[in-house]
Amino acid sequence: MTIPLRTHDVTLLPQSARVIIRPFIPSSSHRITTILGRALALSEAEAERNLASMLTEFASRHLDIETPLLANFERVLPHIFTHRPLSHARKLLIGALFSGEYSLESAALFNPSMVPHPDQAGVPPGALRFIMSLRATGEGHISSIEFRTGLIDAGGDIHLDPISPFVNLPEINPNPDYKKLPFTVKLHEMGFENGNAAMVMDALGESFTRSDLNRCVLRIRRETRPLTQDLNNTLRCIQWLADSNYEIHFAPKLAMSERIIFPVSTNESHGIEDARFVRLVEDDGAAMYYATYTAYNGHAILPQLIETKDFLHFRILTLNGTAVQNKGMALFPRRIDGNYVMLSRQDDENLFIMFSDNPHHWSDSTVLLRPAEMWESVKIGNCGSPIETEAGWLVLTHGVGPMRKYCIGAALLDLHDPTRVLGRLQDPLLVPEGAGREGYVPNVVYSCGALLHGRDLVLPYAMSDRASTIVSLRLDDLLEALRA
Repeated sequence: MTIPLRTHDVTLLPQSARVIIRPFIPSSSHRITTILGRALALSEAEAERNLASMLTEFASRHLDIETPLLANFERVLPHIFTHRPLSHARKLLIGALFSGEYSLESAALFNPSMVPHPDQAGVPPGALRFIMSLRATGEGHISSIEFRTGLIDAGGDIHLDPISPFVNLPEINPNPDYKKLPFTVKLHEMGFENGNAAMVMDALGESFTRSDLNRCVLRIRRETRPLTQDLNNTLRCIQWLADSNYEIHFAPKLAMSERIIFPVSTNESHGIEDARFVRLVEDDGAAMYYATYTAYNGHAILPQLIETKDFLHFRILTLNGTAVQNKGMALFPRRIDGNYVMLSRQDDENLFIMFSDNPHHWSDSTVLLRPAEMWESVKIGNCGSPIETEAGWLVLTHGVGPMRKYCIGAALLDLHDPTRVLGRLQDPLLVPEGAGREGYVPNVVYSCGALLHGRDLVLPYAMSDRASTIVSLRLDDLLEALRA
């Protein structure tokens, strides 16, 4: 059965002019001091003239160019070999010498997910305001999260809000809070269930701040002699874990398309990949937006979790449990019989399901779907969080077949027992074709989450890891095909 698709006139292409400022600091101390020497040798008039030239060329490309330049000046401040006061202009010029622009989406803008916007004020009857997340990839294949907003009107037409030419990084909370129990559990999972870890954790309260942790680690380093290799490794791991759990926030004045979640911790230094956002509603009606994503450090992957209520304040957290591995974790939008439910891919081949009383801890998993058709015969995964319908949980899947071709399919799970599969498409819902099969990674269609609007399923998807677009289809047509 062929399911009619409605193609929308929406194509999200990479825009190389959307840039942030990143540190560009040589690894050699000698090179740093040599560059500083040239900057310090300038007269004040020369420094101001060179700064003015740089600002004329670059300031219009940024909402605020001075803040990141001063931050990069601070990074090289320990190498400055003069005690004379430096003017504001010279500080900015030095910061610029150790800075560079980074084009967030120069390579690709892909793998979208869609959720209802937390603010639906003023939306016309029958319409829905939405937030779309996207994976932006630039030089070095470093991935970050971008956002777009728009409106689905009562007739199902999609209207994207204007995209700002500017992008802005969030402020990082320098002193976040931690809970001792999940922090300790994660340490044990990492193999640090030892006296050295206990020495640190026992000295902390049930809740503690990064400052509390830093003081504790510093005291142990200062008072413990000799400082063994095992203790040093444990202390470094504890601080790595703290770095991997952080908080960020954006100024409310920033448009949604100006907010960028760029890698912060070392475990995601090479990318924040494939965020699957979902609006999860608790039994008492409280709502939280979660996103699972894959952190990549250039060598290994680690599933992580994002939490936000307003898309201004975000908590980024490590996940615990033996089932936290591989890619493609996707939360159900509500609890089932008191448990949180997650789809996952444990073995890079099959689609798994798991249950937990804690959204941060996942231990047991069961195979839900195995490859069945040729178009998914290499492996199968999900295309975002399941969507609740009166007929069951709708799961969009991705299947990989011959020539590493990715297609999008669908399955239907029982509402009360989602381990029970009620139906499954034999043929793909969406396949790469035409110009959409050409890109950074050819022959791929992929989504990280669709949205139900009335009786329409709105499906954003990426075309060959290059750009993104949107189609929609009648939910009733899809359910009929799944139950056939």
